[in-house]
Amino acid sequence: MNKYPHLLKPLDLGFTSIKNRVLMGSMHTGLEDRAKSYQKLAHYFAQRAEGQVGLIVTGGISPNIRAWTAPMAGFLKYRFQTKRHKLVTNAVHQADGKICMQILHAGRYGYHPFILSPSGLQSPITPFKPKLMQVKDIEKQIMAFVNTAQLAQEAGYDGVEIMGSEGYLINQF
Repeated sequence: MNKYPHLLKPLDLGFTSIKNRVLMGSMHTGLEDRAKSYQKLAHYFAQRAEGQVGLIVTGGISPNIRAWTAPMAGFLKYRFQTKRHKLVTNAVHQADGKICMQILHAGRYGYHPFILSPSGLQSPITPFKPKLMQVKDIEKQIMAFVNTAQLAQEAGYDGVEIMGSEGYLINQF
């Protein structure tokens, strides 16, 4: 008797189908932080798709530098950056997989002096005091998420996941 009869069956999501219900959750590899590492990242994710992972979620990609977890963290703000992301999405699609990009805004947990927070309270895990967000700052960050989601679509991602837990920006409200 199979305890999980649906695990390896396709899943129709309406806008796309996934070959099975095996999901690789988001994890930071460090490869997404350097433009020159995207070929390695593409190979890494393609291997998972070849290994029958139906849906892959990338490590967190920030919508702008204020959202970074640390200096030089991966971010997607400009159209020219989609070229490196297409290396990843094309490799996964060629291996018959699907891939979503996780959009992550660190908020007060960022380890750099440009961080923002809805409370202005410093996190115990960083020495930097965040700028207290005003309405205009909140609106800018919302638009940054929208922009990044649109660029992710242009880059060929099958969807986006918005990181809203674990104390990051959205969870700080």
